[in-house]
Amino acid sequence: MLNLSKNGCSVWVASSSEGLLTPTAVALGKFDGVHLGHQRVIQPVLHADGQLSVASSPQSKENQEYIYSTVVTFDPHPQEFFTGQPRTLLTPLDEKVQQLRSLGVEQLVLLPFDKELSALTPEEFVQKILVQQLRCQQISIGQDFCFGEKRSGTAKDLQLIAAKHNIPVTIVPLQTYTGNSPTESSCVSTNPTHDARISTSLIRQTLEQGDIENANLLLGRPYTLLGIVVQGQQLGRTIGFPTANLQLPKEKFLPRQGVYAVRVFILSETSDIAPNESFGVMNIGNRPTVNGTYSSAEVHLFDWSGDLYGKKLAVELVKFLRPEQKFASLEALKTQIQLDCVVAKEILNAEWEQ
Repeated sequence: MLNLSKNGCSVWVASSSEGLLTPTAVALGKFDGVHLGHQRVIQPVLHADGQLSVASSPQSKENQEYIYSTVVTFDPHPQEFFTGQPRTLLTPLDEKVQQLRSLGVEQLVLLPFDKELSALTPEEFVQKILVQQLRCQQISIGQDFCFGEKRSGTAKDLQLIAAKHNIPVTIVPLQTYTGNSPTESSCVSTNPTHDARISTSLIRQTLEQGDIENANLLLGRPYTLLGIVVQGQQLGRTIGFPTANLQLPKEKFLPRQGVYAVRVFILSETSDIAPNESFGVMNIGNRPTVNGTYSSAEVHLFDWSGDLYGKKLAVELVKFLRPEQKFASLEALKTQIQLDCVVAKEILNAEWEQ
């Protein structure tokens, strides 16, 4: 059943095979974050010069079906299904679609993760989902991939089962970050600069600590908040620092509360980033100085005038400046924001010049 189609990347809910683009070359996993490790898993199923390793485009060989590069993942996240607790995501659906599109993925299949799917044996999963529904011709997975009832199937198991259907499986080694570039390794560390395995959980950990630089390195891009500008309490303009109040997806994972130096892009109607770039500071938190009762994300753009209400912004986090704190007065808050802006401008200008 067709669920969503946008930005050149088709998104389908695979409750049935109706409408799916087949046959497929499949990268299989959860892919929250689409980080550097995920990108290595996806790479083997992408088209290069119109070709996949298992087949060519229809222009180059007569009577050969075109194979669609496809990412297959689960909705909801399996952890959410088993715990019953909502799980925040590094990349909610819109962001995931955008990132996959930028990599060249042609199709995203969301398998409804329910009691029926979770009860499939590894053999049934391959037969019913990969062979029958997706007409899979090639598979790529990470070394730590598990599937089937009670996660009983390993990457090697998938390789053996798929071989019975003549489907080649690429097992991508775990990726680590050494401080300069991702490498292949099974070494795990808690410090991203010392051979840490690139993972969604590690990126969440670094974001919780406000370690934006390392989170961005592990992702391979800046961690970004995408949201619509909505009307807030408009207190910022009363102290000379008007802010755009972002309405974020409720499932978006938020980093440590506090103030950040940020780059801001105003997105066009087609969701492509506009060429003009602005710098600013963003506060994520409850605004204790004005007795805020809910968490918000507000960004102040330097040297900006204009109406942003209803606009969609992409806010790239560059550096954590300080934790959120309660000030004795609005005047004290204003003084601190002035200092935050000075520091942020120095950081952002230095990065711009590099």
